[in-house]
Amino acid sequence: MAARHKQARHKQARDPKAHWLLLALTLPALFGALLFQGWTVNEVDGSTTKLPCTQPVPPAASGAGPVLAVDGDRVRSASMPAGTVALTYDDGPDPYWTPRLLTLLKKHRAHATFFLSGAKAVQYPDLVKQIRAEGHEIGSNTYTGADLGNASGVRTALELGLTQSAFAGADSFRTTLLRMPMTTTVATLCGAEWPAVQGASADGYTLVAADPPGRTPADGLVRQFSHTSLAYRETGQLLTDPDARRFTTISEGAGIDAPVTTEASGTEHWAGTALIWFQWLGQGFVAALTWVLTVAAALGLFRLFTLVLFARMHVRRLERHRPGAPRLREIRGPVSVLVPAYNEEAGIGNTLRSLLASTHQQLQIIVIDDGSSDRTVEIASDYARRDPRVQVVCQANAGKAAALNHGLAYVRSPYVVMVDADTVFEPDAVQRLVQPLAHPAIGAVSGNTKVGNRKRLLGRWQHLEYVFGFNLDRRMFEVLECMPTVPGAIGAFRLDALMGVGGLSEDTLAEDTDLTMALWRAGWRVVYEETAIAWTEVPTSLRQLWRQRYRWCYGTLQAMWKHRKAVREVGAAGRFGRRGLSYLLLFQVLLPLLAPVIDVFMLYSALFTDSPVKSVATWFGFLAVQIAVAAYALRLDGERRRTLWTLPFQLLVYRQLMYLVVIQSVVAFVTGSRLKWQRMHRSGTAAAAAQHIGEAADRRSLTVTR
Repeated sequence: MAARHKQARHKQARDPKAHWLLLALTLPALFGALLFQGWTVNEVDGSTTKLPCTQPVPPAASGAGPVLAVDGDRVRSASMPAGTVALTYDDGPDPYWTPRLLTLLKKHRAHATFFLSGAKAVQYPDLVKQIRAEGHEIGSNTYTGADLGNASGVRTALELGLTQSAFAGADSFRTTLLRMPMTTTVATLCGAEWPAVQGASADGYTLVAADPPGRTPADGLVRQFSHTSLAYRETGQLLTDPDARRFTTISEGAGIDAPVTTEASGTEHWAGTALIWFQWLGQGFVAALTWVLTVAAALGLFRLFTLVLFARMHVRRLERHRPGAPRLREIRGPVSVLVPAYNEEAGIGNTLRSLLASTHQQLQIIVIDDGSSDRTVEIASDYARRDPRVQVVCQANAGKAAALNHGLAYVRSPYVVMVDADTVFEPDAVQRLVQPLAHPAIGAVSGNTKVGNRKRLLGRWQHLEYVFGFNLDRRMFEVLECMPTVPGAIGAFRLDALMGVGGLSEDTLAEDTDLTMALWRAGWRVVYEETAIAWTEVPTSLRQLWRQRYRWCYGTLQAMWKHRKAVREVGAAGRFGRRGLSYLLLFQVLLPLLAPVIDVFMLYSALFTDSPVKSVATWFGFLAVQIAVAAYALRLDGERRRTLWTLPFQLLVYRQLMYLVVIQSVVAFVTGSRLKWQRMHRSGTAAAAAQHIGEAADRRSLTVTR
């Protein structure tokens, strides 16, 4: 009753949908903040380089003072009175020099005008408040310090508008003072700068330049500094100059009657606050991702080198024979093969033909039909009539695990091989697969699954994944004694081990992973037999692939959670828990969850950082390492390496799909959603493909020394 209830929950479940809406809302915000951070900090359009003037300032401005108001061709200007010095500081606030300058000015009871960058005002709003609180004046130096003379109208509006929003968010004010970035005296407001000056004046700004170097404090002076040690030193010298009788702000010294700073409205204040939070989000995102990318890259490289290291150890073990395995004992007696089938008319015939052609003749082949509605039973029964080794049993549709448990009741041998009904065995696969079971401590053996239908790009990607990912992992898992999965396509078990753990559980959708983990916890060892080869048919469309991998990933998460207590156990169970479960959690759950964001950040680094070549070189370097490891994996499996050309495209397309599968699975698991069984449509192409590949290469090369 409990099993039927669990099965019903799986069948009636629907895929979770709501989290995609959450991702659609949150990811654009995070990526938008990242791109905004890149624009504000690094300016990708190159407008920060000031172009040389093509013509001088208009005659009306040639003798103007440093404080300008422009109305078309009319220019009104002002200068500081004799003995008055207006100290101005550009491109702040700076967390180191601004506080020191404020302390120096306060010591001499002097006031100044700070032309602040909007981006830095957002970054250091407390310094903006401090500047105003100590009686100083604030003007705009644009948001990123772009050359407005060569910026587009949209860019200019953003530079000025965002700066006002930054001031409104930092201390709820607006300013009408503007210093054009990368300009000094009025003479530098030439060429393309002058139309920008006219446009800013039309928007209500008062333009502030600086006096030429020859003017002295005695004449009245507007002095321009940046936030540097030189500015601090020269400010100190000016503050003690006997000719400078008064140090004041631009508006007071120039006699500007209208207030240059006004209170921002409530709407402007909240918009500015949102801007501050948005840029803080971008800064935090960049800082966090820098660390995450570093750690992820280190872990990725560590995994690749570790896989190669353990693969070499696995090869050496095979050359010396598996440690502890009996050298003289060989399993020649009866072996039972369970073939669960549900609507498998396209491939069941090929599977049975390959099994009947096995070099291990003492076979009991049990086909368990799980309520098929096609010709599966008819085809299997035809084989049963012609060969007494084949037996067909039927049950109402109850799922793969239930079908296998049903088949166990008919087993008449101490060794059981489980085979998917779309799998084609090599003639010696069964014989090779069961031999490790001669060792009394080994409870299960994983075979070597190969992709049969690999002619198309999607098939080749999966072929690389099987060889580069699954099989290299299995070699490492055997050396570390923590194999997490004996695949349903080809696996051998001791019958007493199966019965000892209660058969296959229906608690999860990954019954093969669940069973393997249960065997470890019961004290059995699980190994990998690379020479036992079976060919399987993989999904031929992205939709089918998604559904298959979603079920695999979701079921693996279920199994990991079910057997999580293994990490605290001792012996074989503890080794599996602390090694196998930790590896799965880190490399198949956590890192894939971060992978899409890491890829975007790599793109961000290439576009926005000071060393894009380094970022691109890093990515290609990592790709080169992956190609080298993949080539080694293909050689170990006796496969041609010409499929390596598809690996870069796999990283750009296929890998992203796998990441989304993990995200979907984790969210579904965490939210408690139940996933229904997803069956792949079969075309029965694995047999023909396997025969063609077998004729092209001698796969017995797996047994020779490498």
